[in-house]
Parts: sequence; structure tokens; C-alpha cells
Amino acid sequence: MTSAKHCSSAFHLPHNMSDGISDVLTNVALPKTEATITLRVIKSFEYRTEKSLVLHKLNLETTTVGELKNNARRAVQTGSGWKPYRNVHLDTLKLYTKAHGAKTTNLIINMDHDEWIFDDDVRTLAELGIENETEISFFNRTSYEAFKQNPEIRWDIPQ
Repeated sequence: MTSAKHCSSAFHLPHNMSDGISDVLTNVALPKTEATITLRVIKSFEYRTEKSLVLHKLNLETTTVGELKNNARRAVQTGSGWKPYRNVHLDTLKLYTKAHGAKTTNLIINMDHDEWIFDDDVRTLAELGIENETEISFFNRTSYEAFKQNPEIRWDIPQ
């Protein structure tokens, strides 16, 4: 009986194994002046072609929508691995998801909630409710509107 009791206690984690684990949610883990956000740069809605651009230490209180667009365009034009995206006219940002929020079934953009499109280039990201670990889609508005009219995914035909 004693050995069985001893065996069962061997499966409990020692108290110090839980040290260093934080209960702070990632969306509030960093201040709004040093946030990390992910931009889903979309080349093609039909082929689901997108590449993520992760921006670190972004000041959400001072960065405007227009500045974010310009910074992302500059990264696409100068960064390695972005050559296939350089011919896309990127002009629109739209919220995809916030940390710990529900995600859409579409893999590259949230097709619902057109009110989540950031139309005002002078508003700051903080004013729009952007938090640490937010994901935002960056795309061509004309292509988006055409895809909404005919949301057909094309996997079988090469680009």
C-alpha cells in the first residue's frame, strides 16, 4: 500500500516547475508603444496567396494607418523574398483577428465586417483598437471587391 501511494505522488509536478509561467494575455503583455502585429500581405484572393510580415516594437499610439501602409509597402519593395508581391498595388488594411479573438474560416482575409476596413489614413492604430498580437490583412481593394462578388478559390490552375 505504501509503494502505491509513493508511485502516485511521482506523477505530480514539483512546485517549481510552474515558476515563470505568466497568466498575462499576449494582447496586453507588451505596452502599446512596443506592440507586435502581423500583416497578411495578400497577392491573390483566388489562389490564397499571402505572406506574413511581422512588425515588432510598433508604437500603436503614434503610428497611423497611412504610416503602417507606407512601412509595409517599403518592406515589400526592399525585403528579400517579397519579389512576387512587388507588382501588387497594396492600398487597403482590414482587421483579420485580434489575439484571443475568434478567427474567420477564410484563411487569408475576414470576408465579413467591411466596417473593419481602415479607411482613414490619419487615425492611429490605438484609436482603431489595435492591440499587441493583432493580425491585419493588407491587399488591393479592387481585387477584394471583385473577389467578394465571385468568391471562387482556384487551386487547380497555375498562376
